[in-house]
Amino acid sequence: MTAGILAGLAAGALWGLVFVAPRMVPGYAPVDFAAGRFVAYGAIAAAMMLLGLRTRRRPTLRQAGAALGFSVLGFTGYYLLLVLAIRDAGTEVPTLIIGTIPIWVMLLGKPGHLRWGALAPGLLLTLAGLGLMMSAPHGVAGEGLPPHYARGLLLAAASLVCWTVFAIGNAAWLKRHPEVNATDWANWLGVATGLGAVVLWLAAGSGLKTLEVQADGSLFAILSIATGFGSSWLATILWNLASQRLSASLCGQLIVSETLFALLYSFAWDGRWPTWAQWLACGLFTLGILASIKAHR
Repeated sequence: MTAGILAGLAAGALWGLVFVAPRMVPGYAPVDFAAGRFVAYGAIAAAMMLLGLRTRRRPTLRQAGAALGFSVLGFTGYYLLLVLAIRDAGTEVPTLIIGTIPIWVMLLGKPGHLRWGALAPGLLLTLAGLGLMMSAPHGVAGEGLPPHYARGLLLAAASLVCWTVFAIGNAAWLKRHPEVNATDWANWLGVATGLGAVVLWLAAGSGLKTLEVQADGSLFAILSIATGFGSSWLATILWNLASQRLSASLCGQLIVSETLFALLYSFAWDGRWPTWAQWLACGLFTLGILASIKAHR
């Protein structure tokens, strides 16, 4: 159980990077950034599969189809919606909307033997933290809301639905297929995600000439590779390990760590300290994780 918890927390730390990375290359369209990250993930996963061609397990047609479906829910579809939401509503509020994923996963993925009373402390602490963070002022004083703020909130909600379905379905699939290990499943998801990202870019991405004239092309490539490797390939392996060892409800609570790290990275990028309310909200998030771990023990 301890190994699963540590793996889930580490995955959250890596996932948190994807909330601030698009802000580092504002000249690129959301589709381009999503495609760049996931093409890198697919290339890394394909290379790992080739290196282990003789020793690693290969997917059946049915398993490949499952990987393709989950790749849309948990990667290309989810992240495209999130990047669009960040473009329209900024970083912090979409981060907080995504931060409610633990609540939905806890509610929908609770083990039958676990009493609701045992989950209540962690759930209430997380809700209190989200409420406090949402009520805190966001952005720089004097700035109005972005022009497409409401659309950004809707896009963030859609990305929440995608990843909630992915989290519950992915955990259930892994438990039904114990013969598939975490690394193999991450590689299969990666190849499917990379193929989907190519289709996504061809359908809606910027043309090569448009990309070539961007001044920060090197940074875009570095961020694509870094998030493709760390926030996708490695984080997926870690999350698969957590999903195999822990219940869906506890995994859901661990996703709060993604919110904590995303906020930390956002504050660091903006060069400002959180307000007292935001500090308190982060403390409530942390206590919620600890309370949920205690309940599941």
